[in-house]
Parts: sequence; C-alpha cells; structure tokens
Amino acid sequence: MGKDVLVSVDCLAYNHEDFIAEAIESFLMQKTNFKFEILINDDASTDKTAAIIKRYEEKYPDLIKPLYQKQNLFSQSATMLQINQRRAKGKYIAICEGDDFWTDPYKLQKQVDYLEANPKCDLCVHSAYQYSEALNKVVGKVRPSRKSREFSAEEVFLGGGELFPTNSMVYRREKADNVPSFYFDAGFGDYPLAIHLALHGQVHYLDEQMSVYRVDVKGAWSEKTLTNTINATKQNDATADLLDKINHHTNFQYDKTIERTKKKNHFYLLIRQQKFKEVFNKEYARFYVELEFIRRIWKKVLKSHYYMKDKADFDLVKPRKKLA
Repeated sequence: MGKDVLVSVDCLAYNHEDFIAEAIESFLMQKTNFKFEILINDDASTDKTAAIIKRYEEKYPDLIKPLYQKQNLFSQSATMLQINQRRAKGKYIAICEGDDFWTDPYKLQKQVDYLEANPKCDLCVHSAYQYSEALNKVVGKVRPSRKSREFSAEEVFLGGGELFPTNSMVYRREKADNVPSFYFDAGFGDYPLAIHLALHGQVHYLDEQMSVYRVDVKGAWSEKTLTNTINATKQNDATADLLDKINHHTNFQYDKTIERTKKKNHFYLLIRQQKFKEVFNKEYARFYVELEFIRRIWKKVLKSHYYMKDKADFDLVKPRKKLA
C-alpha cells in the first residue's frame, strides 16, 4: 500500500464487541477501483472488542491497521483527527464508528468519484437508516433532503450534529490537516469538522441510504450525553460555546445564522426539559412552523409504531456474516 492508498477508513471503537465485526465486514465488502486502508483505534476497550479486531488484523494484515490504546483517549478529549487521521495515507478520509456499518458495497466508490470530479467539494455525505438496538429494528432515516444537492454553510450551522450521519462523511484529508482551534476545544468532532469543511468548500449530499446509524447503544457517546436533561443542558452549553468561538473565528460573517442556531438549540432543550411555558413564547414562534419541528414531533408519535415500508429495507440491515 503506502502512497497508492486513496482512502483511509477512520474507525474509532470502544466496547463495541457486539458490533465491531459488522462494521469491519462492511468495510471489507467495498468494491472500488482504488486502494484503501482501514485504520481502527480501539480506545482501551474493557470487553472483547480488541480481540475481535486482532482476528481481522491477522487475516488482513495489509489492509487493517489497528491501534490498541492502553488508556482511554476519548475521556482525555482526544479527537479522531488526533488519533487516526495523523497516520492516514489516503487523500480522502471516510468515517465510521465501531457501532455503525455501511450497507452499500459501492459507497466509497460513489463518494470518491464525486469528490474527484468536483475539486471544489471538500465533504461528501449521504443518508442513513436509524437502527434502534432497544427496539431491534429500523426506526427511521437520517435524510436531510429528498434529493441530492449542495448544502450551504448556513444549513450546516442550523442542522447541528445530527444533520448528516457521521458514518456518511468522506472528506479531503488536506482540508482537515490544519483545523482551527475551535475544533479541538469542542469536545466532539463531527459537527465542528462539517462546519470547518463547509466554510472552505462545498458540501455535497447524495440522497441514497448507504449506511446504518445505531441509536440506543449502551455506553455510546450520544447515550451518555443526551439521556437526561442535565447532560443535555451541558451539551447545549458546549455547543453554544463552540458556535461563539466559530463566530469570532469567522469575524461574525455568520452572526445571524449562529445566533438563530443557538436559539433553536435552546428551544429544543426547553421542550426536552418540559418547560412549556417558556417554549410557547413569541421569540420561538418561528420554530413552530419549521419542517424540523413537525418532523421531530411526528417521529415521537410514530416511534413505537414504526414499520418498514418494504422487504428491501429489512434486507439492508440484516446482520452480515462475520469472521469466526
């Protein structure tokens, strides 16, 4: 491999023994006309995750390049750029955490083809299925648009960290080699990275479901951070602080969008806290009629009654054959 590598797959794993094999299998099934490498960082897992990765490393030593940490780096505020990207050889980075997986064998090829043909585009993303571990079924899609299109920096700001599935992100490594300080101050990586890339280049969305994003995963960052209102409040404050830093970094070029984003985030936090007297304030009136608000409320109503539209959806999320 070496200089011939075009894509580096960036996979961070921690206590993912039930999922990591499925993630790795989804990397291995990729059909491409270029070489790629699989960089897996086991962040000092206390279960069998490292042992499972080791078996794959032994079978695919030229393709799978793991790191086995002795201390948990995420708890020390390390980011994916500090762990895997620094050793990446690829022109492009493709992200997928150890509890998610890809479903389309041509996912990497499709995204790289677009990036190669469009040098002004720095980030290519797509939609994904949401799979609930608690309910053991697909419960929805992360689909920010009904058609393939470009997303502006303003839309990325307003969309937040849930706008694009993290496991859909493929981006130019060189554009992320020197990220601003706000990225490292954030404490979370995908949202500030998407903002950084959107500020300096185009962001293209492919309206295809090519991966599965797991929710309700025990021990996951989102589960730890958002399962109670105290942690949700801390996360909202951290995001507001991040946006303020970006506002200064961009010389207030996006001030109106950033202030609107902070207000929107606080609006949804108030709903989570069931502070409805504050929610029904005229300063938040603009959010009542937005499609995002309708979608969120409707999703809560249908969550326990969700059914898959056709057998194709079911086939996409069936467990894959794993290395014994």
